[in-house]
Amino acid sequence: MQLLILIVAWLGMHVVHSLKFQLQANVGELFNYKIEPQLFNWTHQVISEQFRYRPSLQHYPDLPSWMRYMYSHEYHAGFLYGTPPISAAGKTLSLDVVALNRQNYETRHNVISMFVAHKFIAPNVVQMKIDNLNWVHLMDPGRVENLRNIFRKDLWPGSKEDLSVVFMESAVNMGGRLPLRPQQREGVIVHVGSFAQFSPRLKQLQEEVRPLYKLPSCTYKRTSVQKIFENVGFKLDWCAFKMVGMETPTEVLYHNNDAKQRQQHQQSAEQQRRNDRWLGIPREDVPMRNYIDEFAFAFAIPGMILAVLLGMLSAVLCFQHHKFYDPHSEFFFDNIFHLCEESCERAESVSDDDSSLHMDYPMSSTVQMVQCSDTKPMQPVTTLKSLKDPNFLLDNTSLRSQSPNNSLYQLDGGVAGIYARPKPPPYKGGTLGRNGVDI
Repeated sequence: MQLLILIVAWLGMHVVHSLKFQLQANVGELFNYKIEPQLFNWTHQVISEQFRYRPSLQHYPDLPSWMRYMYSHEYHAGFLYGTPPISAAGKTLSLDVVALNRQNYETRHNVISMFVAHKFIAPNVVQMKIDNLNWVHLMDPGRVENLRNIFRKDLWPGSKEDLSVVFMESAVNMGGRLPLRPQQREGVIVHVGSFAQFSPRLKQLQEEVRPLYKLPSCTYKRTSVQKIFENVGFKLDWCAFKMVGMETPTEVLYHNNDAKQRQQHQQSAEQQRRNDRWLGIPREDVPMRNYIDEFAFAFAIPGMILAVLLGMLSAVLCFQHHKFYDPHSEFFFDNIFHLCEESCERAESVSDDDSSLHMDYPMSSTVQMVQCSDTKPMQPVTTLKSLKDPNFLLDNTSLRSQSPNNSLYQLDGGVAGIYARPKPPPYKGGTLGRNGVDI
């Protein structure tokens, strides 16, 4: 009997535990769930950012494509949120959540079951961006209710029965920029939808902000309904305020449970799902790339251009050669040899006049001629002597004695007091080589 009671109690606890985490999400409506330490029987938090969570679809490494998980450092909790599509209607999802205690590295595991209920998607949607909030602030049910009341009681009274938040995402994740100051809010994009027709006041508001659509951001702009949102704590970017949808008659609201319409809707959803599938193609149907044509074009076109340029250059050089005739240049080249002949004749005449100053050595030999003079007026100027002359050293002593003490000397035949360049230093005696050269 006691064993039976224990079994019944265990089954009851298991059923209660499974029902405790049975969540429900509606197609076309925003779903959000907060993951806290109490979910894993952790009732205290000693240090900041103590717990970490990692949710995923059961037996899969990631979440469904329509669901997103983000951790909030402001609330120290994780949030699951997203809008289920029509393809997820009627399915039960099991989510594995693994928690880590960073203080003692303890891990715990829990399974969250969620059922996606079928619902028609609202065709009329109002899109807006709230600048003074982050995405986590719209996880507060009270703030979401205040936003819905603005439309249900003032701007869109016809949506009182079925107005809901159909989409929510951070402005940064949607392509926005982070604020310059960390204290500022990132901004959040919110969509609210309903089956009701747009009210005249909403249409008037859209016409009021339509000229602002060409601007990226216009937080400075004030509209006629500015105070309505600011009194509740919302500051909107009116450049992002748009109304999208079709004018759906209100009779649709009373036929949502009709079996025929539900069947037609399921058939259209199945057809759309089939059209969205990606069908691969066989390998033989993949087009082959012909590299021969590409190489031909790569070399043929530059070759043709090069041939045209070479032809043009040849035509210029061959057929336009007479334009390069310069009479002055031709006259210079014709008479340049006469200039050489005249210079050679002058050199011969000068050599004939000064033949007494040269020795009978061939032109190819290197001869150094030295002219020695004396500062005394009575002693005649000596003749030029070659360094190869054996008798040159005989006068070495006289040359050494005749060198002046000062570095400047006066011209003998010139005006007294006029100094010319200094004489070279005296030659010192040395030994003669085999060829009579002073070494």
